[in-house]
This record gives sequence, C-alpha cells and structure tokens, in this order.
Amino acid sequence: MRRLLATILTCEAIILALAIPVAISVAHVDARTAGISGGVLAVLALLLAGTLGRSWGVPLATGFQVVVLALGFFVPTMFILGVVFGALWAYAIWLGVKVEGRQKR
Repeated sequence: MRRLLATILTCEAIILALAIPVAISVAHVDARTAGISGGVLAVLALLLAGTLGRSWGVPLATGFQVVVLALGFFVPTMFILGVVFGALWAYAIWLGVKVEGRQKR
C-alpha cells in the first residue's frame, strides 16, 4: 500500500509543479506567489512520499490531500486536482487495507 501511496504523491508533485503556469495565466495569481507556493507543495509531496514508512506518514499525507483540495478556494482549478488526487488517495488506502487483509488470511 505504501508504495502505491508514494507513487500517487510523486505524480501529484509533478502535477503541482505543472500547475504553476496555469495558476499564473488562468487564475492570474502573482508569478512569485504561484512559484513559491507550487514549488513548496511539490517538494512537500515528495518529502511526504518518503515518510510513508513511518506510523505518522499516512495521516500526515492525508492531511496534505485536504490542503491541496482547500487550495481550490484560491485557484479554482485546484478543486479538480484535489478531487482527483483525493479520490486516488482514498482508493489506494481502501485497496491497500483490502489486500493486506487478504494476505493475513
């Protein structure tokens, strides 16, 4: 499960970095603000992918998903990304619990 979650966070980091020019051109966010916030979020997603082996990694990364969704209040396009990655995140956790439950039997 943790490998799948790390893959989702890595893909999300790439998409967050690619969302910087979109925030600038479509949502008319200041270039510096978009660059710093998008860059920090992308790096944070990668760092969180590395913490998933710890007991607090998954809950912290789940909170990160909520933050990405909440960014939609500032850049409406982020609602779409937040919903997509949130759904992927929830499905990966559900699938991981289901598979790990079968492996214990």
